[in-house]
Amino acid sequence: MDRVRMIGVTDRQGVSLLGAVEIRRLADELDLRPTKSLGQNFVHDGNTVRRIVAAAGLRSTDHVLEVGPGLGSLTLGLLDAAAAVTAVEIDPRLAQLLPRTVAAHAPRLLNALQVITADALQVTGDRLALHNPELAAPADPTALVANLPYNVAVPVLLHLLAEVPTLRRALVMVQAEVADRLVAPPGSKTYGSPSVKLAWYGTAQRAGSISRSVFWPVPGVDSALVAFERREHPRTDDRAAVFAVVDGAFAHRRKTLRSALADWAGSAAYAETVLTRAKVDPSARGEVLGVDEFARIAAALEAIDAVEHE
Repeated sequence: MDRVRMIGVTDRQGVSLLGAVEIRRLADELDLRPTKSLGQNFVHDGNTVRRIVAAAGLRSTDHVLEVGPGLGSLTLGLLDAAAAVTAVEIDPRLAQLLPRTVAAHAPRLLNALQVITADALQVTGDRLALHNPELAAPADPTALVANLPYNVAVPVLLHLLAEVPTLRRALVMVQAEVADRLVAPPGSKTYGSPSVKLAWYGTAQRAGSISRSVFWPVPGVDSALVAFERREHPRTDDRAAVFAVVDGAFAHRRKTLRSALADWAGSAAYAETVLTRAKVDPSARGEVLGVDEFARIAAALEAIDAVEHE
């Protein structure tokens, strides 16, 4: 048995996935000490990788965007399921190692990998386009599948959905508490700004839990998968204007909307006027409103301002 097969976990399609021994060997090769600031917790269980790839519902023609590929555990599984993978990695050492890892474990798929060394919070959509015309995949990413760094998971997810409108679906691994907030419905205890903003783009739901034991190093928090589907018909509301209302409402979530939106509108009285125009109860709290109601509030302010400036 060759060395790769001994230290890896062979997938059904012949791709040698990374096992615990290989993960540690690659980390030692880089003299890598995983850091909390970069959210470096690496999956070393092949079954978990297969489960994530299966839950992502990828098509063979998909161009997958992966954020934080790390040592390549999930990358190998994604390459085996999709037409192309663009991996965005902030750590230059890991970005340089990734193609070598793919070459060792799945050489026939190396051509389908594109690695970009960048901060996912700063990367722009144009940088993510494929530059290999030989691949039978869309130039722009169609799916996001990633083990997101816990400390920036929500802003990264929202940034990429805004930057890459071609993303039709996503499956992300995040801290369990963050997953609860992302999928929470109006009126629930965990409902908040992330819930509303993700709902602006589409629908999300929990897609299972992930054991701490499949990571190295073992994280101090539980993890969960969130599955997302973009709406068939993209929203035409002014996203920035809607999100400004959301931020205002949840900055003071225990206050009534009349009071919570006073700074946003300019005064509590003007906030009440806008809310009444939007047919939203001024005495309600933001935690009971859905995304469509927040959009109505933003549109109402715009309509009133337009009349006043005629």
